[in-house]
Amino acid sequence: MEFTPQDTVTKHEQILRYIQALAVGSKISVRKIAKDVGVSEGTAYRAIKEAESSGLVATKERIGTVRIEPKARNNIDKLTFAEVVNIVDGAVLGGAEGLDKSLGKFVIGAMQLEAMVKYIDAGSLLIVGNRERAHATALEQGAGVLITGGFGASAAVRRQADELSLPIISSSYDTFTVASLINRAIYDRLIKKKILLVEDIMTRSGDTDVLKGQMTVADWNATVERTGHSRFPVVDEYQRLIGMVTSKDVVGASPEERIDKVMTKNPITVGARTSVASAAHMMVWEGIEQLPVTDSSRKLLGIISRQDVLKGMQFIQKQPQIGETIEDLILASFEEDRETDGVAFRGTITPQMTSSLGTVSEGVLTTLMSQAAFRAIKLVKKGDLVLDSMSTFFLKPLQIDNEIVIRPQLIELSRKFGKVDVEVHLGASLVAKAILTAQLIDQM
Repeated sequence: MEFTPQDTVTKHEQILRYIQALAVGSKISVRKIAKDVGVSEGTAYRAIKEAESSGLVATKERIGTVRIEPKARNNIDKLTFAEVVNIVDGAVLGGAEGLDKSLGKFVIGAMQLEAMVKYIDAGSLLIVGNRERAHATALEQGAGVLITGGFGASAAVRRQADELSLPIISSSYDTFTVASLINRAIYDRLIKKKILLVEDIMTRSGDTDVLKGQMTVADWNATVERTGHSRFPVVDEYQRLIGMVTSKDVVGASPEERIDKVMTKNPITVGARTSVASAAHMMVWEGIEQLPVTDSSRKLLGIISRQDVLKGMQFIQKQPQIGETIEDLILASFEEDRETDGVAFRGTITPQMTSSLGTVSEGVLTTLMSQAAFRAIKLVKKGDLVLDSMSTFFLKPLQIDNEIVIRPQLIELSRKFGKVDVEVHLGASLVAKAILTAQLIDQM
């Protein structure tokens, strides 16, 4: 494969374009890329690592680094067979070319073969012991096979797996452990699926109006009239971000003044894989209306506005709960009561909330107090909340089966901040106290 570098792109970008041009399944070699593109092996290695982070390549056991098709985020809850290998500390016995395929479901083969066939279909994974007929039948049905107990597979089954490009994997763990590990991984994916990232809502660079440093204020005025916007990223000839220019920057400047003379240099940026909640916190804290999205080389990937963030957070709140976080589990055993002077949370300290000494974990108690405070604020003002500061005082230890009451009292509430005093009571005794300040991100 011949590759002609262009003068208008950096060496890093040349390598990424080279990788993008490769066919899916092609092996990636640091030495070959360095030779073909004409760069050092160190530069090639760093670019390959970025390509791996971007989902262009993946490293597979016994194969090496290969070009893959980037996965859409709506498939984040789907594990691939390659990921299953890592989860169960397995070894690939055959069908390595099918490791990129997604796992639809897993079936535990603890039944007669005739009954087992009813539950096996294409894209599933059969978890079974040393049963050769079951291995072969699952492959015929289009399913992968995970052999537990450290057993291997016959030569015939391995050949069959290679011919069908369906992985056959061996793990030293027992069936129950393997199933638990895979189920936990799928469950974690369901939680991750509801976490909105900047890349999900940003306006891509190809759809973004940008200015070059050598342009003038007159060009800025013309762009404002054409787009109706007043904030623009400023890039160099390699599309790397060098600044931001707004109406505030051009006030009093002559139409002939260059943009790079009036722009704000070294603006705050955000990465594509940053959570929208973190971006929202940054925008509120810094008073920013628009954030450029860049990669590690400062190349502009897109932009997000405060309006994009608010709409994205409104959307994600409307989605169904598809996986319980630790916070959800902690709060599950507490009931909310409305009192004349506010709200209270009543519940019992469960064994899972305690440390090895049998007393409640400080982290759990802090979570309970912070979530109670957030609830007190949301009763008065709608919107998303980000913890800003928290001072906690643990006065007396709590133990298993203690019934406690958490009472948050709103001290101060402004357009951007809320301050809450939280007390935890065991009967008539005060056992913990916190003063908490949270940032508010208003809904539109």
